[in-house]
Amino acid sequence: MREFLARLDDDDASEVIAAMKDVEKHGLSVAEHLGGEIHEVKADGRRQTFRILFAPEGKHDQVLLALEGFSKKTQKTPRSKIELAKRRLREWRARGRDQGSGPA
Repeated sequence: MREFLARLDDDDASEVIAAMKDVEKHGLSVAEHLGGEIHEVKADGRRQTFRILFAPEGKHDQVLLALEGFSKKTQKTPRSKIELAKRRLREWRARGRDQGSGPA
């Protein structure tokens, strides 16, 4: 996600961050559930719309773990992006187990 945000101009990056803060403030009701633990929030940039795939994480789902960000080009989220987000979530959790602390 850092690389994705770094490629955006300041205005677009601000819109993406604002969309995630909106989820933080209002909960999952402002996001779309894509299946399993993966949710999506959309951010309208200056010339394009962005999608952020994330999962609530932590003991009380207090962390929004951003897993994938991309420019919206189709009506429906590509299955490959959802699968990538699921894989990244599994890998993140496996790293937490390997370190002995588990997910936050």
